[in-house]
Amino acid sequence: METNLQFTDYSFFTEMSLLAKQNQSYDLSLGLPDFEVDERLRFYLKESADSISHSYESLAGNPLLMEKIVEFNASRQNPVLISKEEVNIVPCSTFALYTSLKSILNFGDEVIIIQPSYYTYAPSIVINGGVPVFYEVEDDFSISWEKLKLLISEKTKAIIVNTPQNPTGKIWGKVDWQNLYELIRENNIYVISEEIYDIYCYDEHLHYSAFLHPELRKRTFSIFSFGKMFHSTGWKVSYLLAAPDLLKTFRNHQQYISYSTNAPCQYAIAKYLDIFDPEVNRKIMQNKRDVFCEMIAETPFILNEKSQGGFFQTVNFRDISKTMTDVEFSKWLTVEKKVSCLPMSAFYQNKQDSDFIRFSFVKKDEIIIDALQHLKMNL
Repeated sequence: METNLQFTDYSFFTEMSLLAKQNQSYDLSLGLPDFEVDERLRFYLKESADSISHSYESLAGNPLLMEKIVEFNASRQNPVLISKEEVNIVPCSTFALYTSLKSILNFGDEVIIIQPSYYTYAPSIVINGGVPVFYEVEDDFSISWEKLKLLISEKTKAIIVNTPQNPTGKIWGKVDWQNLYELIRENNIYVISEEIYDIYCYDEHLHYSAFLHPELRKRTFSIFSFGKMFHSTGWKVSYLLAAPDLLKTFRNHQQYISYSTNAPCQYAIAKYLDIFDPEVNRKIMQNKRDVFCEMIAETPFILNEKSQGGFFQTVNFRDISKTMTDVEFSKWLTVEKKVSCLPMSAFYQNKQDSDFIRFSFVKKDEIIIDALQHLKMNL
């Protein structure tokens, strides 16, 4: 029997990237870095080949890496004080989201997704027997807490939050988490907080983890990604923070799916965290965002607000076309104007046309400059 989840799949995202390649366009569609990892990280991976047994790590992860994660979080500008008992190493953030849902969902439970959102959320809910409920942000990408409250029912089991958010670049602060807590404090509702762009917060914005809220941390799965942190997505190492009782259930399912995570890479990351300065990577990425925004302002695109964090910048294209849908415009820009992007509607379940497109600035500086100079000259 054919199963059709009727949700966006990754084929559209890769289709746009393929369209860029076919038309020799500048590809700013996907959040895939085109620059190399720190050579010191490479060194530690080579060292790990001669330093470890190459056997399975434990379900929880490499003890040294878990210890370094505790130290890393304690050293942040907004320190997150945790114990090793609240840490779990996972193969990737998608795995963490899927297995977190599997740990809490019963058939028919509802999970609220705040949209726009990444394409994996809804299918992960459905595969685990749940029902996605979609909340759409306001026109300025803010949250209407009154409208969100209307979606909470006796069937609601969890809410998925992404901060810094893909694709809008919005960051949740202390007040946002408190507002969410006030909505769910009387209910048995969990939070899955995907915080994979956590070190990439710009200007005066700081990352505020859900795990900092003293009550929410008891019912939250907070997901982080070394792949995003170090531009090493192919290594497939991420980590999860959750209360020990939640992690016990999580591991009960994890053992049947992946068991453990890449052992050599866990060792290399543990060693690298001793010398890693997240501020260096943050400044590099903020500079890329600033260059992008400075140059996009010289085109007919409308930049309503600089991205607060993450790898992406949204812009309004309606001064260029009043008639094309965002999908049509994205393909036109890729084929005719030689710069690829993604339509905002790709991040919504209803696929309704929008006025916005998303660019990725996690690219080499020369690619960003050449692409935006090309748009300036050809739009």
